[in-house]
Amino acid sequence: MNNTIRTQLSVMMFLEFFIWGAWYVTMGTYLSTVLKADSVQIGAAYSAMAVANIISPFFTGMIADRFFAAQKLLGLLHILGAILLYFITQVTDPSVFYWVLLLYSMMYAPTISLTSSISFRQMSDGGKQFSGIRVWGTIGWIAIGQLLDKAFHIAPENLAITFQIAAVASVILGLFSFTLPDTPPTAKNQPTSWSQILGSDSFVLLKDKSFLVFFISAILIFIPLSFYYSQTNQFLTEVGMKNATSNMTLGQISEALFILAIPFLINRIGIKWMIMVGMIAWILRFVLFGYGDGDANLWMLFAGIILHGVCFDFFFVTGQIYTDSKAGEKIKAAAQGMITMATYGFGMWGGTLLSGYVAQAYTINETTHNWLMIWLIPAGIAAAVLVLFALFFNEVKRNSSSAN
Repeated sequence: MNNTIRTQLSVMMFLEFFIWGAWYVTMGTYLSTVLKADSVQIGAAYSAMAVANIISPFFTGMIADRFFAAQKLLGLLHILGAILLYFITQVTDPSVFYWVLLLYSMMYAPTISLTSSISFRQMSDGGKQFSGIRVWGTIGWIAIGQLLDKAFHIAPENLAITFQIAAVASVILGLFSFTLPDTPPTAKNQPTSWSQILGSDSFVLLKDKSFLVFFISAILIFIPLSFYYSQTNQFLTEVGMKNATSNMTLGQISEALFILAIPFLINRIGIKWMIMVGMIAWILRFVLFGYGDGDANLWMLFAGIILHGVCFDFFFVTGQIYTDSKAGEKIKAAAQGMITMATYGFGMWGGTLLSGYVAQAYTINETTHNWLMIWLIPAGIAAAVLVLFALFFNEVKRNSSSAN
């Protein structure tokens, strides 16, 4: 992979997560402040992306594997998504907002796995090279978080502009995608059945016991992650943390640092311990949130935010590398789509809905929640997943760049 391609892929990742970070982190605050949505409606809104991740990645991965160059599909989806992002701020009813957001999410969700697929196809050693590209997505998320708080100073009642910022960035990435290295379908002109269109090619990976355990664990661990995404900004604002949005980017800074350590660690402690450390970090983070506050225990809130690098990288990024190493050459895009479906799909769908009902159950009044109980629930879920994974995942340690 030459420097020009490395730069192109880095810009692609930067814009991909700049777009998502622009509206996703603050959407809960926007819905509660501007649209006067309740906790259940907020949870439902966050579930829209998860529903899209269940429906679309397999089909899109199939198209990228068999029919359509991945970079062209990426460009088309982002341009269509930009149109929906621009007009979503005209919606004033939380119920209608959900359906418009779901339609947008159907455009955006497939691009997560497409960017990974495009990247891996240009690499000679995904285990060593992917983290250096993926870190630019984290930098993009950090950049927009800092801009919203430190440069634009956006008040909660003006958060509609975040969707418009995302729309502009989506147009830019859409056009830029057509200049990316050609990533043609790898299984073009091969016989295709409806079962393959639904992504059944990648189901063969589930015959491997350890991969099946990883797949199930991926679904379950993203339930706690959903609590973090949908509740943290509102939680930090409520307990009195100033500049909550920009402070949350400390998690992405941590993510950027730890993602660079993955190639070093993955060959020394192995896939299993990498993922288990990530799960332990999830438990610790939610305990810190539960007992932290905006006064004497403010350090607990910052510690919980900073743990995001270990939580996310050691599970999801390591999982992407693990999935790529297990997939055959012809199903790489579909395999990445499958793991995206498991995590950002089924896991996030269940988690976002559950987080909404949990937050509603522990709502004291419009501006006060019992956050200790809210955070102890995802901590308990993460602990249960840790035990499941530790007992049943038995992948033999091997070089991360190897493939079956």
